[in-house]
Amino acid sequence: MRAGGRRIRGGLMPHRLIHGIAVSPGIAAGPALVVRWEVPEVPEQAIAPEAVDREIARLRDALAFAKERIQAVRRQAAERAGEEEARIFDAQLMILDDQDLIGGVERLIRDNHFSAERAFALKIVEWRGLWSTHGSPLLRERLADLTDVEIRVLTRLLGVDEPDVLADHDGPVILVARDLTPSLTVQLDREAVLAIACEQGTRTSHSAILAHAIGIPAVVGLPGVLSRVKTGESVILDGWTGTLMVEPTPEDAARARARDEQQRVFARELAAEADRDAVTGDGRRLTVRANLDLPEELSVAVNGRAEGIGLMRTEFLVVGRGRMPGEDEQYSLYRRVGESFPTSEVVIRTFDLGGDKFPGFRAAAENNPFLGWRAIRVCLDHPEVFRPQVRAILRAAAKARLKLMIPLVTRIEELEATRRIVEEEAAALAKAGIEAAASVPVGVMIETPAAVLIADQLSRRADFVSVGTNDLVQYTLAVDRGNARLASRFTSLHPAILRSLDIVRRAAAASRIEVSVCGEMASDPVALYVLLALGYRTFSVAARSLALIRWVARRLRAEDAEQAAPRLLVARTADEVAEQARAAVRQLVDPRLLEPA
Repeated sequence: MRAGGRRIRGGLMPHRLIHGIAVSPGIAAGPALVVRWEVPEVPEQAIAPEAVDREIARLRDALAFAKERIQAVRRQAAERAGEEEARIFDAQLMILDDQDLIGGVERLIRDNHFSAERAFALKIVEWRGLWSTHGSPLLRERLADLTDVEIRVLTRLLGVDEPDVLADHDGPVILVARDLTPSLTVQLDREAVLAIACEQGTRTSHSAILAHAIGIPAVVGLPGVLSRVKTGESVILDGWTGTLMVEPTPEDAARARARDEQQRVFARELAAEADRDAVTGDGRRLTVRANLDLPEELSVAVNGRAEGIGLMRTEFLVVGRGRMPGEDEQYSLYRRVGESFPTSEVVIRTFDLGGDKFPGFRAAAENNPFLGWRAIRVCLDHPEVFRPQVRAILRAAAKARLKLMIPLVTRIEELEATRRIVEEEAAALAKAGIEAAASVPVGVMIETPAAVLIADQLSRRADFVSVGTNDLVQYTLAVDRGNARLASRFTSLHPAILRSLDIVRRAAAASRIEVSVCGEMASDPVALYVLLALGYRTFSVAARSLALIRWVARRLRAEDAEQAAPRLLVARTADEVAEQARAAVRQLVDPRLLEPA
């Protein structure tokens, strides 16, 4: 019997297959090199009181050195990956300028007589603890940037060389690591590194963006990969499906090569049709917009022919900074994004962060920040944070087609209070003679069971609604989407999710307002078929998925999908839903979307 395994003592040992998240396409085979890109160890060293000024001088020298090194890496990133991608390193430069960080380290030196390296390391530990438990995915994704900064500063203070992961290894390898920092990723030699496999990371982490930009296949979120793979073991990394195969047979390798060629042919087919509109086989026009996590993704969305921005996150304006972004700074950014889509709409989501990350005030630590004081709750409690953002959106809306969307809505009062603030700020701007829109459409994200159950009331009061499927799945199924042990339970095809989507779509239709899906659910062809069946016609996804959605849509008939809706809605399990949808995609679209070669 078979297959995909290697023979031992007359039997077969199956290869090991680890599933993760595909972030950069391509298939590579070669020896693994397990690397540990780690922060140097810091001795628990105290200083004499008279040495305080000297230690602070050492700290400032190290910060200046780190800034110079990161600026050099930024220039290298611009040459290798592009200017937009190089802006990733601006976040690291902002960390080095953060007065909360610098002031905190200096206080530790003055008050506790810690050495500069110990004080800096302790402060970074504090920041890492806050970021890693924060409810905002964006903040957790920036931990690698924090590590980059930490390594630069500590190596200078300790007088040691920066780690060189390829120093003692010859020949091309597949890097296996816990996580790679952005600066290491952008410096990797494409000839020496065939692919990257990481235990941690997300689709929108900076390392993932850079790996894709410089053309290195990569998979992140591989559970336990550091303990399951040894240096020198043969591996195959599949950046199309997000898998890492350990100790493959020659037959496995041959299949991987065939699959790589098949996927490259498929990619060329997608590119050849990339300019065609998203119109289903029976003539239904879909609207396909892009999600925007960072400004550097804007050019990708424009070049990918996005029909506007369906979800522009604004948290990056706040994360890692010692002060809130000013109204003018926000206005410039919102206007730039809006003017990039002169004939389409841009939906700006107001700040979705916890209270501990808004500079200027401190919130008590929370046991469960995902359900804590965050998003619209913080904004309404602190109008000095919210009103400048509303004013910036109103001013930019005078030059572009902008909408305002509020996250984590669970109460009608939150929508009504936001509307009052928009009206008051619009009136104030007009009275002051400042150019601004007289109003702006206000919508809500549907991402909690509470919002689903009051979708009819929200729809009567909102100008549009958008379903954030990632959080809706998390909160409805009570499954942490970051918990690898529960990954199989995190499914957007659960009957409860389908019924929620049906409720929201019907509520919006009854109020004659736009309803869209702005989660990554729509980028999965099987889930896209389900959404078409439920009547959804407007989607917003990562820019790299735009062409795929248009390609799939052109091969489906919306009417056929709608006829399947009653069967999908009475399915007992997610597997039953998936089975029906996969059969349709296999028959009507292309089996290559489902089955590896």
